[in-house]
Amino acid sequence: MEIVAAVTAGLLASIGVWLLLDRNLVRVVLGIVLLGNSINMAVLTAGRLDNRAAAFVSANGVPEFAGNPLPQALVLTAIVIGFSLFVFALAVLRRTWERHRSTATDRVTEVAEAPAPNLDEKTS
Repeated sequence: MEIVAAVTAGLLASIGVWLLLDRNLVRVVLGIVLLGNSINMAVLTAGRLDNRAAAFVSANGVPEFAGNPLPQALVLTAIVIGFSLFVFALAVLRRTWERHRSTATDRVTEVAEAPAPNLDEKTS
């Protein structure tokens, strides 16, 4: 089961990086989300998926096949942070669309690098 999760995490990471290299900002945002989810899956997989026994320490010690609760807690926190990052990125994307009427990086860069208007000439 862990090999399937590891391959899935790698596949999600490769698709996320591929989307990050696109010129459309919508795909860049989706690439960031996929990359974050792949990292979460990799951390969760590294903490072992084989939860045959609870992760509690008893008088006999830690069970042999105990699941590690630390990666689960870290991933839960990362999911909340990732969701807030996604909502913020969508807000920035919407503002970019309202301001430039485009989500293409070339158009946004073209507008951003345009020289500022000379205010002295407009007032006279």
